[in-house]
Amino acid sequence: MDHPAADPASFTRRRALTVAGGVLAGAALAQSAFPAFAAESQDADAIVVGHGLAGLVATAELVAAGRKVLLLDQEPEASLGGQAYWSFGGLFFVDSVEQGLMGVNDSRELAWQDWQGSAGFDRGVADPTGQDHWAYKWAEAYVDFASGEKRSWLAGLGMQWFPIVGWAERGGGLADGHGNSVPRFHVTWGTGPAVVEPFEKKVRAGVSAGKVTFRFRHRVDGLVTTAGAVTGVRGAILEPSSVARGKPSSRTVVGEFELRAPVVVVTSGGIGANHDLVRKNWPARLGTPPKKMITGVPAHVDGRMLGITEAAGGRIVNPDRMWHYTEGLQNYDPIWPDHGIRILPGPSSLWFDATGKRFNSPDIPGYDTLHTLKSIRDTGYDYSWFVTTNKIIAKEFALSGSEQNPDLTEKNIWMLLSRIWQTPEPIERFKAKGADFVVADTLAQLVAGMNKLTGDGLIDLADLKRQIEARDRETDNPYTKDVQVMGIRNALNYTGDTLSRTASLHKILDPSAGPLIAVRLNILTRKTLGGLQTDLSGRVLNASGTPIPGLYAAGEVAGFGGGGVHGYRSLEGTFLGGCLFSGRQAGRAAAAATAT
Repeated sequence: MDHPAADPASFTRRRALTVAGGVLAGAALAQSAFPAFAAESQDADAIVVGHGLAGLVATAELVAAGRKVLLLDQEPEASLGGQAYWSFGGLFFVDSVEQGLMGVNDSRELAWQDWQGSAGFDRGVADPTGQDHWAYKWAEAYVDFASGEKRSWLAGLGMQWFPIVGWAERGGGLADGHGNSVPRFHVTWGTGPAVVEPFEKKVRAGVSAGKVTFRFRHRVDGLVTTAGAVTGVRGAILEPSSVARGKPSSRTVVGEFELRAPVVVVTSGGIGANHDLVRKNWPARLGTPPKKMITGVPAHVDGRMLGITEAAGGRIVNPDRMWHYTEGLQNYDPIWPDHGIRILPGPSSLWFDATGKRFNSPDIPGYDTLHTLKSIRDTGYDYSWFVTTNKIIAKEFALSGSEQNPDLTEKNIWMLLSRIWQTPEPIERFKAKGADFVVADTLAQLVAGMNKLTGDGLIDLADLKRQIEARDRETDNPYTKDVQVMGIRNALNYTGDTLSRTASLHKILDPSAGPLIAVRLNILTRKTLGGLQTDLSGRVLNASGTPIPGLYAAGEVAGFGGGGVHGYRSLEGTFLGGCLFSGRQAGRAAAAATAT
């Protein structure tokens, strides 16, 4: 696609030199700051804490540079790959091959416009000690990466993507505001496991070559410092565990350890499973914290390393920025405690609060996650409702998680094609077994089922009928004042939505589209957007903005870069990508810093 505002080649070169310069400068400073201690006292050239995606990427980069690495995690080997394994595998690309095939015109300039409008950086961008200073720089670098080498780098590792590009977070209604102006959500063929696989292979090859040693069931309880530099980790050895991936593991301590290396890279993830920490950091701008939440991540995503790294001098910024979903389902077959699954909705379901009042724009499915979260909290209730039709669910509903998409995860083309003529089996199972679904032939029966499910009798049949009929009348002409109906017509102008994500416009009360379905939607915890502040080399900074010698961080624990690369809001498909990019940056910088 054309980039009229600037020459993209020269811009990318300029940004690449800036990022590379940061890595090299960080390496030089780190080398000069390391205290001298005998090589024989070192257990490795680097220690990586956390074996999720960012940790695997950082380790792979260190191994590629010839370094010896200890890779530690409190979980057993079954959980290698962390949260990324459970993901849908969505990645944010700009001006990609897949976008071109779908007729999408995208550019670096448009993506940067969208990122800034969504992030809303407002905490000292120009101040070197500001909370958003490095977050902004990371955001620029990441958009360059996503519009530059990201796709070719990953394709060179064997990744492929489903050709229909999804349109997530469609925004708040203004060109320079929140949201993706165009579809950018690329689903990896093989979902999350396929994102993890090439880096796991590299790390396991490092094990075979004697460059990597796994230390499973090693819980880090503190960072070791020598003369102001981080020189190792200490902690507890937990008893062996044979639990399946994602299941809670024992915390019984059977020993202690202390390990030394000239660099430590923290890649331990966020706080999503720690509801106490989520509530503690809950921002007033989103209302009061929910009394009831369900959990979108395994129990080991506990945020422990944030406090541990802070105790060693690391600075935590933007802790009140977080990303939780509003379309959570209680899993009828849970893997971890309070296990929730997110609906990835198309634009057609009607969204009502707990009392049966329809939400206003931009609180439309798939448009503005955090605005809708605030609107839900303003009602005083912890849940809301989709009222929809079987026709909509069959075409528009997808469920987050690799395990909920066996066709994509298992790369089964026949199963994938069957979505054309039938509702995917995982969704049918939730309809039949999930605690949050009500299915009925008439609206009266639907309302009775909704009130029975919650036990509070808040939904009034006459009022709900009035609102749905008002919406249905707006479908009689090719023009309308109803913003959601406008959005459906807009979606149907995009080939990708027409093929796979948007049902043809119809009246909700049309019997031929039935049965009617109501879905109770729970608040689902997921991502930490703030975290340890890092420079473009991934070096952890202290309160004065000075790098702590020997200490690096990447992934969610670092706000996916800089302590908050997303600002206030995500454009989606950027969490895995943030782990990939920040893990690569930190791994390369740590390798350069330990060069001999």
